[in-house]
Amino acid sequence: MRLTRCPVALPLQLGQTLALPEEAANHLVRVMRLREGDACVLFNGDGSDYTATLLAVGKREVQVRIDAARALDNESPLAITLLQGIARGEKMDLILQKATELGVTAIVPVNAERTEVKLDAARAEKRLAHWRSVVGAACGQSGRARIPALSPPQALAAAAAALPAQSLRLTLDPLGEHRLSALPSAPAGGVVIAIGPEGGWSPRDRQQLADAGFQGLQLGPRILRTETAGLAAIAALQARLGDL
Repeated sequence: MRLTRCPVALPLQLGQTLALPEEAANHLVRVMRLREGDACVLFNGDGSDYTATLLAVGKREVQVRIDAARALDNESPLAITLLQGIARGEKMDLILQKATELGVTAIVPVNAERTEVKLDAARAEKRLAHWRSVVGAACGQSGRARIPALSPPQALAAAAAALPAQSLRLTLDPLGEHRLSALPSAPAGGVVIAIGPEGGWSPRDRQQLADAGFQGLQLGPRILRTETAGLAAIAALQARLGDL
């Protein structure tokens, strides 16, 4: 029987007994209905799964013991960073969830000129916490033990300036210079795919991307919505250069 996997933001080691963070405890006990003596799998992003047994289930605390540790090797050989224009509500959740399942290494939410979601500092902090929960749950479902890096929302220009120097930088463009079949071998810095928000990239956004070294990638003759474009591009890149 497949055990429930659950992310925890704590150091984990064999033989350790610990109290679970509130979110993990609620998920295992109230959602998955585990009880004392039941087993689960914990992971913290270090590349290993930790099999654990629930020792005590109380109203305020859930105690577990780490019984086994197993290193996983299911990460893609292709490092993909998704530079994603922030989308509304469930669309952004879907993008984060499926991009994680498809094996991205990092996700950078960006504010563009046509971004419809405006976040002040307090809302941005809450949204980032929610997004990290979505990414962690997607890792649990898909069997990943490495959690993709998720950056705080930031301006497009700042995000582009912070990217790995040797990365291949692409954005979808029906008239782009690159075709999927003719892409070069994956560079040492991996691949960055930039996807605009619901309104697409503005001319100023496109100029900022061009100034940062982004090139157009043709991915079929149709215009894709923001929640489709990034996922299609990631899947295509994984099939061409990764492990699909």
